[in-house]
Amino acid sequence: METRRLAILCSHLCPTGSPSGFSVLSMSGCASGSNVEQQRQRDSGQGSLPSDCIFCQIIRGEGPALKLYEDDMCLCILDVNPLSHGHSLIIPKAHFSSLNTTPPSVVAAMCSKVPFISNAIMKATGSDSFNLLVNNGAAAGQVIFHTHIHIIPRKESDCLWASESLRRHQLKLDREASGLAHRIQELLSNVSEEGKHQESSLS
Repeated sequence: METRRLAILCSHLCPTGSPSGFSVLSMSGCASGSNVEQQRQRDSGQGSLPSDCIFCQIIRGEGPALKLYEDDMCLCILDVNPLSHGHSLIIPKAHFSSLNTTPPSVVAAMCSKVPFISNAIMKATGSDSFNLLVNNGAAAGQVIFHTHIHIIPRKESDCLWASESLRRHQLKLDREASGLAHRIQELLSNVSEEGKHQESSLS
């Protein structure tokens, strides 16, 4: 299942075939999508480091990696299966299986390092652009179930994303689109109200 998901993701990124030397990163117990209950138990551990998660092993110094940057909250390493020269990953030092389960403070710490790290990567690789990418969930191509952000250096006409050649369709400002916007606004409002209620109950 994991091999298939990675192959699908690769086919979207490299439509003419897999890059030479492409190999599948072995899955860790960092949880596959089929082991949801086990992952819920891990996530309830408030960011503890599972022994079978490949990123957690790297964080503990037990797994091989080329580290680019490290601080108290996160780590940046070179991706072992890069989509471009200098493709890197920013990883939180605490274990969270997805962006949904990662606390806002941890996400903020990771994202705050993006300008600093990406500038160094672009200079080192002679790139002038980069993609910032999060594969969140199995259907989106997430393979390692420990939150991480991809920094993918880009050069003009590198043809990395197949989707860049697809024709985009203009949004129709109709009832369906309005209904979608309203549903999202309502959900965001509910989340905001719940947060305010929790804050007031703590004070």
